[in-house]
Amino acid sequence: MNICAPQLAELPPSCSFAVPTPRRQRVLAVGVIGPGRVGSALLEQLRAAQPRLARDSGLELRLCGVVASRRMWLDCDDAELNGRHGGAQIWRPNDLDAFAEHVRGNDGRHALLIDCSANDEVAAHYPRWLAAGLHVVTPNKLAGSGPLPRWQAIRAACASGARFRYEATVCAGLPVVQTLRDLLDTGDELLAVDGMFSGTLAWLCNRHDGRQPFSTLVREAHALGYTEPDPRDDLSGLDVARKLVILAREAGWPLSLEDVDLEGLVPPALAALPLDECMQRLDELDAPMAAKLAEAHAAGGVLRHVARLDRHGRASVRLLVLPATHAFAHTRLTDNIVQFTTRRYCDNPLSVQGPGAGPEVTAAGVFTDLLRIAESLEARA
Repeated sequence: MNICAPQLAELPPSCSFAVPTPRRQRVLAVGVIGPGRVGSALLEQLRAAQPRLARDSGLELRLCGVVASRRMWLDCDDAELNGRHGGAQIWRPNDLDAFAEHVRGNDGRHALLIDCSANDEVAAHYPRWLAAGLHVVTPNKLAGSGPLPRWQAIRAACASGARFRYEATVCAGLPVVQTLRDLLDTGDELLAVDGMFSGTLAWLCNRHDGRQPFSTLVREAHALGYTEPDPRDDLSGLDVARKLVILAREAGWPLSLEDVDLEGLVPPALAALPLDECMQRLDELDAPMAAKLAEAHAAGGVLRHVARLDRHGRASVRLLVLPATHAFAHTRLTDNIVQFTTRRYCDNPLSVQGPGAGPEVTAAGVFTDLLRIAESLEARA
């Protein structure tokens, strides 16, 4: 069974739908932290959706402020904040606690903070915000894969009734975390999770066919913007390990990053070098990668970078030789794919596949989490 990222088709102008019975208006105060690529895309999506949500769902999204790395601006300073975002009239020094208090207000309203910062210091505030009744949505992997005591504090803080959602931490807008949660909540038993969680490494493995040195492909991916500014951040596999830890914890395993058997592609000789020198010496990757490719060819298979969690909570991330018939051998260049093997889906694993990176799809994953929380909110006077 496959769940693929949907392709949205435009409806012809003549299409019309029955007007739903109006709902009682619900108001959700929203604060956004980190107006970078994902945060900016999200702000545009929120602004574009506001009229439709108010009309069709009785939901008013009220943007109360935005926090950048060193400063913030609030709706009390700029009445046009919803239409302005990037050019507020008055800036204030960054103060996360003051920002959270402003968004929460003192009128008993529903309030939600969205952290698009990828900042560990921001993630450290989550337990306090949740305990105070603020909902939190984030694509920031540092909370779900960070220190286990902090993760446990985040979950305990949700006893206040506040919601914490983080779908976009794994495979951007793909419904991976929600699919796992639905399987477990309906009583299924997880036997294994297998996935290709890195679009960069998927692209490199797909293109690495022996006609070009691996280092040439890494430089090409870097020039195309497929890699992080430092390609070692992708090649190390650490980001993939973070995503696997998030899924393991969702499945009930109290794993930390150090519990993952991680086999990166960066040799120790390159790991500690300055970036410029590392880029000059990328050809040191070629011989070991050529040897792995030869191993795959000899077995009639393909090379793929795979993360795996088994039924005993053992986690690994490494380059594997897979049969040419394997589902991972036929993905599109930068696709992410996750397979859930469960008691129900034991012979034919449940697969989720599609684009797993990019600001628009990541922002859409965050927006989906916001809407799931909003669905559960009662209207307040």
